[in-house]
Amino acid sequence: MRKNIIDPALNKVAREIVDAAYKVHYKLGPGLLEQIYETCLIKELSKKGLKVAKQVPIPVMYDGEQLELGFRLDLLVDDSVIIELKAVEVVLPVHHAQVMTYLKLSGKKLGLLINFNVPLIGKGIKRIAM
Repeated sequence: MRKNIIDPALNKVAREIVDAAYKVHYKLGPGLLEQIYETCLIKELSKKGLKVAKQVPIPVMYDGEQLELGFRLDLLVDDSVIIELKAVEVVLPVHHAQVMTYLKLSGKKLGLLINFNVPLIGKGIKRIAM
């Protein structure tokens, strides 16, 4: 199986995101609403000097036509790394597929699926590359 090669600059951004997620989880722990984690993660990433856009619309191209269907990325960091946030009991395959679809539609190469509703945040972070 071919391993996806990711640009070192993207890997650096991803490391900063993971570090920020650890800080947020350490301070807040599991059990809160996704929106709270999103707000705190944006604050941590901004403190690191990263540009963060939230609820970024993703259009779908079909049959040569752009469709506005309401797809939105939770977070887009430095216009390069997609973050899909969850605060759920169990991350399902559909959540992984969601990130894959966002990567495909946006043309981005790297996404992180982060579930804050876990005892140890390392178990809640999934790296997904195209």
